Amino acid sequence: MTEHRVITARPVTDVPPVVEEQLDAAERAGLKTRIKRLMQAQDACLLAHYYTSGDLQDLAIETGGCVSDSLEMARFGHAAAAKTLVVAGVRFMGETAKILNPEKRVLMPEIKAECSLDLSCPADDFAKFCDQHPERTVVVYANTSAAVKARADWMVTSSIAVPVVKYLHEQGKKILWAPDRFLGDYVQKATGADMILWQGSCVVHEKFKAEGIRALKREHPEAAVLVHPESPAEVIALANVVGSTTQLINAVRDLPQPTFIVATDNGIFHKMREAAPGKLLLEAPSGGRGATCVSCAHCPWMAMNGLRNLAHVLESGANEIHIPEDIRAKAVHAIDRMLDFAAASGVTVRGTSGD
Repeated sequence: MTEHRVITARPVTDVPPVVEEQLDAAERAGLKTRIKRLMQAQDACLLAHYYTSGDLQDLAIETGGCVSDSLEMARFGHAAAAKTLVVAGVRFMGETAKILNPEKRVLMPEIKAECSLDLSCPADDFAKFCDQHPERTVVVYANTSAAVKARADWMVTSSIAVPVVKYLHEQGKKILWAPDRFLGDYVQKATGADMILWQGSCVVHEKFKAEGIRALKREHPEAAVLVHPESPAEVIALANVVGSTTQLINAVRDLPQPTFIVATDNGIFHKMREAAPGKLLLEAPSGGRGATCVSCAHCPWMAMNGLRNLAHVLESGANEIHIPEDIRAKAVHAIDRMLDFAAASGVTVRGTSGD
């Protein structure tokens, strides 16, 4: 008999509005020229997440950097010869890059760019809860702080969460999962594992509405529904494909449908349009009873990243990520466990929401 218990998380109430950088063509071109000069002078590499602006994604590719999920960003940075990594994303992504690249300088355009999943799971509260359940194997999602990763036995991305928990369940392990309750519920249903779920959630994915998706599907019956597993169960139930950011991009490219209803951050549309330029992409509704908004599915913290503050950190050296070595060494152990498992089993680890 498996259990599926939940615990209370710290509510995330101070969510900023979405404010996207507005640039005219001349300022955009001038900033890009300035940034490219600074990056070359400082031996820097730009790592941009799929949810950041098209300007940052394009600049990363133009300068030999990376556009991907958080773990692949960190791994790309490790392989790159650059001495400075500039991480355009949210704070835990900068920390992950530093965990895997302690010898490199890691900067972020906006150090205050947070993640609601990370904020909902403070390290001190989480450590106390883990101490109350010493018999459980602690598995945390990538969207957590370095200190939370340091308290974990395993870190997972969305694409490898089910295989890892299935493996642990087959070993007779009971799981303490954090922080996303929707992804945790999805994993528990897929594996049948005995799990206690921390009650965090993503402020973007939790707002997708099943009723709105059904209404949109009636208008576009030919559409395939693509859903990130950080979404509510009733939304996941409507999906043709449930997957990580990378898996959803691949689905748009590979599936035969001409139209897709996409339930994840709308920043991903930039890369999806590049992958499948002839296909119609529709935002899954995320506001109100039925929800018809076309631009509200965007992380306000991701939107804080822009060309202006990227230029500023390169000029000033501000917003550098530092992690105490004792924390980093423990956190890298949880990540290495996942990477070793992936290598042994042949399972991909690309894809975390905010991977």
